[in-house]
Amino acid sequence: MDYETIIGLEVHAQLLTKSKMFCRCSADYASAPPNTHVCPVCLGMPGVLPTINQQAVEFTVMTALALNCTISDYTRFDRKNYPYPDLMKGYQISQSYAPFGHHGWLTIEANGEKKRVGIDNVHLEEDVAKLIHRTSPGGESYSLVDVNRAGVPLMEIVGEPDLRSPEEARQYLMKLRSILQYLGVSTANMEEGSFRCDANISIRPQDSTDLLAKVEVKNMNSFKAVYRALEYEAERQRKKAAEGRKLVQETRGWVEERGITVAQRSKEYAHDYRYFPEPDLAPLVLDREWVEAIRSKLPELPEARRDRFVAEYNLPPYDAGLLTASREMADYFEDCLKTSQDVMPKEISNWLLGEVSRIMNAKNIDIIDFREKVAPEQFDGLLVLHSQAAVNAATAKSVLEEMFNTGKSADSIIAQRGLSQISDAKAIKVEIATAIKLNAQAVADYKAGKKQSLKFLVGQVMRATKGRANPTVVNELLEKKLEEG
Repeated sequence: MDYETIIGLEVHAQLLTKSKMFCRCSADYASAPPNTHVCPVCLGMPGVLPTINQQAVEFTVMTALALNCTISDYTRFDRKNYPYPDLMKGYQISQSYAPFGHHGWLTIEANGEKKRVGIDNVHLEEDVAKLIHRTSPGGESYSLVDVNRAGVPLMEIVGEPDLRSPEEARQYLMKLRSILQYLGVSTANMEEGSFRCDANISIRPQDSTDLLAKVEVKNMNSFKAVYRALEYEAERQRKKAAEGRKLVQETRGWVEERGITVAQRSKEYAHDYRYFPEPDLAPLVLDREWVEAIRSKLPELPEARRDRFVAEYNLPPYDAGLLTASREMADYFEDCLKTSQDVMPKEISNWLLGEVSRIMNAKNIDIIDFREKVAPEQFDGLLVLHSQAAVNAATAKSVLEEMFNTGKSADSIIAQRGLSQISDAKAIKVEIATAIKLNAQAVADYKAGKKQSLKFLVGQVMRATKGRANPTVVNELLEKKLEEG
């Protein structure tokens, strides 16, 4: 029997506020010593009263608007009750019945086709503490609790089960992360835990609406992990169904090292969180003028910016999509264009997606780090020299790397190292004559019809000039000399 995969994603994103959701403690906890960003409120002590972080509310409404959601006129916070060591109060302040935004959508592109994916709701809650598991020298296991993270504003984006493959899930997450980063509401970094995803996956017979048991998959901390975990889980469920074995509703964890999901706990029965309105916080009425003021501040989002790059700069859609996936990369591209009109947009795009991306990958940095070393004006200066044939492509790549390592300008590096390109025909003819004299066999092969020998001879000239000769001029003069005989 053929089965269809059904996937829905629940994404949590920590918000970039200065303070926590319901108290004044700093939300910048990542590098702080354990249990130093705490107070009676986020420690869950009796008798304390929470207050709402207005910036977190604005960020959540901004995100809901960017995801085409309907913004609620009335919203409230609820208590979600469950006992767990990382929840000191025994409950989490969240939203269940009246989220800030609902019934939204975003579009993704997978397998060359556009698809609209529904957003059930966007709501706001507080993060929990962090458990750190240890093993003593004697082999006994124990856990430590760091409360620094407890109370950090946490926005949850609940997607509809509209995804049909692991690839669609990956594209959805990448698009969502890009939107959050453009809005400036979250770093949306999966590896750091500020962007976390739980996936609900099930299968059903083709052309049927009857789903088999739903499985929730956790512990995925990269886009690659999400893809691999969902791919594995879809195959596991199909195999089990084909063997006639019962699929059970459960939570499973992704084990990266083994490439499998493992059972964590059964979910045969819905957990009774006993939601009820948070008694210490008044409901919120969202003024329409206030909501529209937030809407007016929305930046140009990735999809609109990509379309503009195609129309305005005549870039291929694929290139424009890569450039605009990161707001900082798109900004760097446009800042380069503002610096000079001497370099074509496609040339800048090629370098950013090629050599600059190679340097960033090799050094494990992003475009923000690259920009600190090579400003758009400096980068554009190198591209102008290359477009004017002052340096060839190979030399320009070498110079760019040195610019990043030293912070020096392209002009100074080229002058210090004597790297300027040789285009003088007289000087190149001298090296061509030497190459012909020292490589008689290659010359004979060329005259016998083996045209690839020309590349060998060009290489000899380039080597003799330490890569400084203009390869176009070398090709033209060498071919002309060989044809003359």
